[in-house]
Amino acid sequence: MSDASNAPILVTGCSSGIGRAIAIRLAEAGTPVFASARRLESIEDLAARGCQLLELDVTDPESRRSAVERIEADYGAVGSLINNAGYGQQGPFEETPLEAFRNQFETNVLAVVALCQLVLPGMRKAGRGRIVNLSSMGGRLTFPGGSAYHASKYALEAISDVMRFETAGFGIRVVLIEPGPTTSAFGGASIASLDSLIRVPDGAYDTLRTGIRAALESTFAEAGATSDSPPGSSSPEEIAEAVWSAVSETTPEPRVIVGATAEHLIALKEAGSAEDWDRLVASMYPQPGNPAQTKSDS
Repeated sequence: MSDASNAPILVTGCSSGIGRAIAIRLAEAGTPVFASARRLESIEDLAARGCQLLELDVTDPESRRSAVERIEADYGAVGSLINNAGYGQQGPFEETPLEAFRNQFETNVLAVVALCQLVLPGMRKAGRGRIVNLSSMGGRLTFPGGSAYHASKYALEAISDVMRFETAGFGIRVVLIEPGPTTSAFGGASIASLDSLIRVPDGAYDTLRTGIRAALESTFAEAGATSDSPPGSSSPEEIAEAVWSAVSETTPEPRVIVGATAEHLIALKEAGSAEDWDRLVASMYPQPGNPAQTKSDS
């Protein structure tokens, strides 16, 4: 058991799904857990599960600073930072405005960078610490419609790899969690982000949009099933268990894939060529501009 498992833990994005499950699992282990969300009313019930509550908008500099300062005032340093808050912008690349890319990176990347930089001085002084970044199999492979989301997760993985080397000598461990399809509100929010985009006038990507929506609905409907849930999908509790291992093990694995689907697809992507992956994707999504796949096919 690592020293970090007994130090205060800050978890972001606890209002639902994975973040909520992580906060509950860590609190059940008896560690001081600070569960956070933009709206305190969305996490009020976590107080009864042993969590201390923090109002935290990860995209707001003052909110981030205030949250970290509160924990450091009571404990001296944040023991573990669990960067879970995030979302998945979906939409054809040409139809995804620059502002949507900025917003995606602001939440999924820059907020993580800022929080890590806030907690690292205290961790270095304490000579210990854990930073657990919730990535995705989408940080190792890509699907159509996810240009902004995948870019943010690829960036998160690169940053984590660099940070892992640069902080190890101070007793700090950095771990990436890479889940596949998971029971959460992620799918619904992703579909909403797709629907919010303005279509190009000539409808060049309408068929692709239909394919993206169908893939999201199928993937997350299946992941949300219970007894009929297919092998390979994961529950938030499984991811929470992986996070607990990342916090509690003395020498945690630097990258942890969660779920058979993620394991299979990552292995498939890494074993083949770019052309192999393109052929696989073409069997799953309608390709824009392909005369063999018209709007009537959707």
